[in-house]
Amino acid sequence: MRLACLLFAAALATLPISPATGAQAPAARRIALSFDDAPRADGAFFTGAERTRRLVAGLDAAGVQGALVFATTSNLDAAPDGAARLRAYADAGHAIGNHSHAHPWLRRSEADAYLADVRAANERLSALGFAPAFFRYPFLDEGKDAAQRDAAREGLSALGLRNGYVTVDNYDWYLDVLAAEALAANPDFDRDVLRRLYVGVLLDAVRFYDGIGRETLGRSPAHVLLLHENDLAALFITDLVAALRADGWQVVPAAEAYEDPIAGSAPDTLFNGQGRVAALARVAGRAPHELVHPLEDEAALRELFVERGLLPAPQP
Repeated sequence: MRLACLLFAAALATLPISPATGAQAPAARRIALSFDDAPRADGAFFTGAERTRRLVAGLDAAGVQGALVFATTSNLDAAPDGAARLRAYADAGHAIGNHSHAHPWLRRSEADAYLADVRAANERLSALGFAPAFFRYPFLDEGKDAAQRDAAREGLSALGLRNGYVTVDNYDWYLDVLAAEALAANPDFDRDVLRRLYVGVLLDAVRFYDGIGRETLGRSPAHVLLLHENDLAALFITDLVAALRADGWQVVPAAEAYEDPIAGSAPDTLFNGQGRVAALARVAGRAPHELVHPLEDEAALRELFVERGLLPAPQP
């Protein structure tokens, strides 16, 4: 854990987390944004409705078009304004994807029951006027064995759904948990420290998985960044986009990213939980432990929050 924090501290010094100045490089690498679990419940910083307003406004201010918002339709039952929030994303030019109804693990389900859950989500979204083209596996879990994996792939294809894979995995969901703890511990904490930590962790993950892509494919693929529809995204999405651009990235619509040749692959591996690039690297022979970003670790992230003064040190 300590090593992960030291490596991140060294990397943070080189990460551009202020808006870029000057001309954009003509051959910018490409990355799309995606947000899971919409419409999420109220958070520590914002109500669900305020979060959606801030995300829509932040994406617009950053000039981001065609982000992909994955809906977990059981969340609509707990959010009376959930349908209106999904429409707000769609009206702003972003796509709505299927992230299941009940957010199940495939490995803990029977394939038929899992696909029935996906179908139920499709029907719910269709009734609201949406026509999802992409499905994202909850937990990025594509199955416990090849038979289950392949049955799910075939079933999704029969439903007309493409795999809404990610290429950049991260623990933004746990950063949001820790930020809520920081707010509870000290409502006046320094949000600029939190901003730098959030943006730095995500940029480091982008660089990590792009490095794997370059080593495996001999090029930088069009990436899809995993985010969640959470309060930290609402707070810092414009900062994150500015930092990506400063680091040489062009933020593109998700539909464009999914035209990359890797979208046509179906990696013959059960190592899918880190995303498509890591799965392809595993097929090419890389060891699993080399394909997980060091800060996909709850203890390491908590240690960072303590080191940055966002959380109190644990009592001995």
